[in-house]
Amino acid sequence: MNSNRSYGIGGSTPEEELSKLSEPITKPAPIAEKEFQNRLNKACATLKAKGLDALYINAGTNLYYFTNTVWHPSERLVGAVLFADGTLKYVVPEFEIGTFNDFIGIDGEFISWLEYESPVQKIADVVEEGTRLAVDDSTSFTVVSRFQEHKKFIISSAEELIRDLRILKSDAEIAHIQYPMDLTMQVHQAAARILKPGITTSEVERFIHKAHQKLGIASGSYFCIVLFGKDSSFPHGVKSPKPLKENEIVLMDTGCQYNGYISDITRTYSYGDATDKEKKIWANEKAAQLAAFNAAQLGLSCGHIDDQVRVQLEKDGLGPDYDLPGLPHRTGHGIGLEIHEHPFILKGNDIKLQPGMAFSIEPMIVVPEEFGIRLEDHIYMTEEGPQWFTEPAHSIDNPFGV
Repeated sequence: MNSNRSYGIGGSTPEEELSKLSEPITKPAPIAEKEFQNRLNKACATLKAKGLDALYINAGTNLYYFTNTVWHPSERLVGAVLFADGTLKYVVPEFEIGTFNDFIGIDGEFISWLEYESPVQKIADVVEEGTRLAVDDSTSFTVVSRFQEHKKFIISSAEELIRDLRILKSDAEIAHIQYPMDLTMQVHQAAARILKPGITTSEVERFIHKAHQKLGIASGSYFCIVLFGKDSSFPHGVKSPKPLKENEIVLMDTGCQYNGYISDITRTYSYGDATDKEKKIWANEKAAQLAAFNAAQLGLSCGHIDDQVRVQLEKDGLGPDYDLPGLPHRTGHGIGLEIHEHPFILKGNDIKLQPGMAFSIEPMIVVPEEFGIRLEDHIYMTEEGPQWFTEPAHSIDNPFGV
């Protein structure tokens, strides 16, 4: 047996590892109603500053963000119209009002519609002609086009308005991201210990799902990618992943969701002995991740981080730019109520870093037809600069520093 058991990889069983996990006693307090109301107030102030009359908020993460109302979008329009004066009107099918009332987080009035009626027309019935309406960019094209066709509305996109509010996380939101990050890190450590030759990616994924549940996340994993050997060179996986062999690269990328907020961590390491090339590329990945962290300074752009990562990779003989072997995608993405949200750590993104922004650093190095190394941790910006949500990986054969 050539696994690195002494460094927390292999040597255990799923049953043994699950028995060690238990739901934490201490959890973040729910986000207060006052904070949701403050978000609505900020949106109203922005509407007035932009000369807009109202904001249409679609069901989904935006409706939750502003009103603490959990409702998933479907073919039936559900959402809310927030007027610049602070009036909030929920748009709901008549037959759903009873159920919807159970989910409302912030009180508001109702615009209800019957199955044969147009919800856009029902909204039009309560506004004046020429209403300047900013529409949530998650709204379907069909609904947006109906708003555009109606003579009562002057339509614009709310993408920037909503982005600029959601992109800055409060202390309560940071705590709601930190908590599932901590859980997922425990799951990563446990998953590493169950590895053995012949184990399939499906077996590991099932374990990771159960481990998240054992830690109190009833829904289990929000997502999970497990890849071995050459399969690790495909950033988001392959159709038919192969079982684990001795002396192969292991890549695991997973997360969970707590009160709407999502965790997302990737670890890559060797099961057994790594080759010299794998060790070198792992060290290059570590250096690129550190370069990104050091480049994340208040007032500098998101694009600057991506630029500095590619400078570091080129110094190490990788790339340049998006060429392989090297980094084939952006350096990172924002995290919060969605697994990929603003800010995107992407070449040319001029958004300036501010306190409250939270995003991943994952400058994956792909060596085509051989392997890939991705180390993914998230940071959040403070007045003093960047802070890690999770401790970065230590080494290719001892990723958790045990």
